[in-house]
Amino acid sequence: MPYQSHFAHADQVIAHLGGLRGPQLDPLLEAKYVGFAVIACVTVFEMAIKDILVSFADKKHRIFGTFVQHRCERMNGRIQIDTLKDDYIRQFGDKYVRRFDRNLAASAKAVLQSKRRDIRASYKNLITWRHAFAHAGVTSANATWDEAIQAYEDGKEVIRCFDLTLAR
Repeated sequence: MPYQSHFAHADQVIAHLGGLRGPQLDPLLEAKYVGFAVIACVTVFEMAIKDILVSFADKKHRIFGTFVQHRCERMNGRIQIDTLKDDYIRQFGDKYVRRFDRNLAASAKAVLQSKRRDIRASYKNLITWRHAFAHAGVTSANATWDEAIQAYEDGKEVIRCFDLTLAR
């Protein structure tokens, strides 16, 4: 299954919750909508990352793919960029870490120039907002609906770089 298919779940949640928004919506309820949306976004990122890792390993060897699949069962939201590099990519060799760094740097530079956003910061913020909402029920005072959706779109680019790094 291509990793992008997982994005449909979060896209549907965003479309539904986005349709409920409006000027009459209580700001506290809107903050909860942001929390629900970021949980969906980070969840699909985690599923996409697992698929990418298992697919890569499976193409190397079927038994290796099974091993990686079982290891990914313990991922539990550990998908920060440094974690992706140090805990996952590095296991395949330093050449993949360098490739990921190059891919991410090139993409970050392009997005920064074209959209004036840092995809790495957006991705990190999304995971931070998800953690705060999922584990403490806290919604970030500085995370608006538009910022969360923008961070999700930027995060998709980080996932694309991850996939590009492990493409065979």
